[in-house]
Amino acid sequence: MWSKQQQIDAPASSPAQGPGSPVPSLNAPSAVRPSSPAVQNLARLGSGLQIKGHITGTEDLQIDGKVEGPISLHGHALTVGSTAQLNSEINARDVVVYGKVVGNLHAHGRVEVKRDGSVLGDIATARISIEDGAQFRGRIEVDPTKSQTAAD
Repeated sequence: MWSKQQQIDAPASSPAQGPGSPVPSLNAPSAVRPSSPAVQNLARLGSGLQIKGHITGTEDLQIDGKVEGPISLHGHALTVGSTAQLNSEINARDVVVYGKVVGNLHAHGRVEVKRDGSVLGDIATARISIEDGAQFRGRIEVDPTKSQTAAD
């Protein structure tokens, strides 16, 4: 039977893998496994795209184009690129804004509005960061228990 203690005590040696081998070692730390958040796929909508409608997803998303309509990425991150223009109600784990957002943001983790970012709408999140030079107009509700509830 497997236990966490056995994994920690397992020998560090593993079969030799060639460079660029796509198969991770079974004894590798979880930070380098493909299912780890650090190496999950990132979907991207380029600056030449314009979308009208509801966007839902089960992976992190970066938007550099124009979007009109709600965006739901529960449990995943949204990055609003510097060329992006969103007219959207946003629900995500984390939201980073480099471009322009018109609409409300709901994040269970963190919202970051970067120096050249702009948000016109209300923000509800567990943690927030608004850099000097960023534009924001709306209300902010910070509730640290949101991240604890999302983690449960």
